[in-house]
Amino acid sequence: MLLKRKLFCELSPLTYKISVLKGIWVRKLKWFINRKKYAWEFSTKPLNFAICRHKSLIRRRLGNMDMTLQENKAVNLSIAAPKVNGIIIRPGKIFSFWKLVGSCTAKKGYLDGLILRVGELQSGIGGGMCQFTNLIHWMILHSPLNIIEHHHHNNVDIFPDYGRQIPFGTGTSIMYNYLDYQFINKTDQTFQLLVMADDNYLIGELRSDRELDVAYHIKEENHHFSLENGKYYRNNEIYREIISKKTGDIIDKQLLIKNHSRVLYDMANIV
Repeated sequence: MLLKRKLFCELSPLTYKISVLKGIWVRKLKWFINRKKYAWEFSTKPLNFAICRHKSLIRRRLGNMDMTLQENKAVNLSIAAPKVNGIIIRPGKIFSFWKLVGSCTAKKGYLDGLILRVGELQSGIGGGMCQFTNLIHWMILHSPLNIIEHHHHNNVDIFPDYGRQIPFGTGTSIMYNYLDYQFINKTDQTFQLLVMADDNYLIGELRSDRELDVAYHIKEENHHFSLENGKYYRNNEIYREIISKKTGDIIDKQLLIKNHSRVLYDMANIV
């Protein structure tokens, strides 16, 4: 049996750190070269039309996870939210999460939070930013904006559902700054993101200068758990329906992702 050859980043902690630093500087170079393409303009005045609103609970019970990490996440989100709030995305401009938020360091006030790295749960400075991009991603899915960079961690199902509002597998995976979340505005409309963190929720709103002619609906199909070689997997398909506001007809139905994710928690009370 042939052994899978390890990647350079997997050889040792040092090679992993070298790979991360390389990724960070390559990204910074791309930002510099394409700096005029990125959204940079802010406005405290909301655009006229609300396209999508969403909020997500900040403190969640995640198995036996230390709730201190959830409290720290609340702090981290409160620091990061103002760096995105009010951003204007004009036609042709690109939204880059990390370009706006920047690095999450202790010097800036960020605390240890929960992060997922190489399929494993860990704590790290600035943990919790995935919840921020999850919120943004959900709103962008309800718009004509084009996602150009989106990383998944749908290969694992980490915790049983607790107050889930959106289908499993519609999340994001980010890591400063080489795993980014980006979208581009290819329309002739201007869009705006409004975000804030209150005591309990991360709250977001996508707005535009004009109403849309269509509505977007995200739906889950074929959800089930499967037992394969003694291991449980969670399966589903996520679709996006585009609906004419004038007629109510479904114009298009798109398969966004098909999930097949290893379950990491005890399934005794699930199946």
